[in-house]
Amino acid sequence: MSSELHQAALDYHKGNRPGKLIVTSHKSLETKEDLSLAYTPGVAAPVREIVKNPELVNDYTIKSNLVAVISDGSAVLGLGNVGPLASKPVMEGKAVLFKKFADVDVFDIEVDTQEVDEFVQTVKNIAPTFGGINLEDISAPRCFEIEKQLIEALDIPVFHDDQHGTAIIIAAGLLNALEIQGKTLENITLTCLGAGAAGIATLNLLCELGFKKSNILLVDSKGVVTPNRKNLSQEKSAYANDLGKQTLAEAMQDCDVFVGVASANLVSKKMVKSMADNPIVFALSNPDPEISPVDANSVRNDLIMATGRSDYPNQVNNVLGFPFIFRGALDAKAKEINIEMKIAAVHALKDLAKLDVPQEVLEAYNVDAISFGKDYIIPKPFDKRLISVVPKAVFDAAVLSGVSRL
Repeated sequence: MSSELHQAALDYHKGNRPGKLIVTSHKSLETKEDLSLAYTPGVAAPVREIVKNPELVNDYTIKSNLVAVISDGSAVLGLGNVGPLASKPVMEGKAVLFKKFADVDVFDIEVDTQEVDEFVQTVKNIAPTFGGINLEDISAPRCFEIEKQLIEALDIPVFHDDQHGTAIIIAAGLLNALEIQGKTLENITLTCLGAGAAGIATLNLLCELGFKKSNILLVDSKGVVTPNRKNLSQEKSAYANDLGKQTLAEAMQDCDVFVGVASANLVSKKMVKSMADNPIVFALSNPDPEISPVDANSVRNDLIMATGRSDYPNQVNNVLGFPFIFRGALDAKAKEINIEMKIAAVHALKDLAKLDVPQEVLEAYNVDAISFGKDYIIPKPFDKRLISVVPKAVFDAAVLSGVSRL
């Protein structure tokens, strides 16, 4: 980050009023009568009704449109374990995106514990306030257990966006990239660098879509994950393959797809050059990718590349997913966000990228034309069609799969 951008970001967050959020009311509170309705004695009326029928809490309070964005600050962006206080600007940012893109209200909550059971109990205790829980920036492998326990314990959607939001956007872009490159999901080989929340969730989702585990090489900080490695987590063990390769360079040789969710500058030009014909590279470390598009394109002219950055084509941005996924889940009064709903979101995003791009999107990005192809495999975040396409797909999947209360 340049010094100019650093200072501009600090000025933006401080401003005349610190932070990015404000709590306000959409009901009138101007007269004595308004006060008697908003609070005592009038507020007793909905209380009595909710006591008689707890489902009416959704009619008389914000609950059905309220999501908690919750973090312990243990894996914030690419900054690591910065703790709950330093995570708050990111959680506020998440809240702003929920509201802007899908009109979902959010309270951000930063929890001062990194003990799994204590964190889970905290969330369970406050869950009655919310219609959904968005877990954020929690380190692996703890995030897997936290999400699993909360899904089992709660009857509202629990969604760890670093896992599933990232996976959904990657999968949508990858399906389109494969089509353009003339490859099929069932036959390609894939190297995934990064065995944390995003990497494991992406591989899980790709396998649900038809990818073969036997064609995957998972690489962590120690090299290729193989069955003879000791002390592997359950999540890593699921993708342990013995294909005679030990290093990242060996894993990338002749592979069709590279997905990087690790750290900056870990992939060399030589590695990209060694990949199969018509390769696909998703270098998603932020703010600096595993290899820059400039370096990757300098050694391959048959490449499709995506990053997490907005200043390059094909940005894999979670804002394409979580606001609209929760919008569909909340509208369906879903008990959870299941695999059917995730896959529905993948296909909705994939198919939207193939449609003609509206003029307002072109103007937002100051370009004359955008069309489906190597530099446009996933929709742009400011495409207003997202709010009508993705929530409906998620809503329909919730109803068809039986997790909707409607």
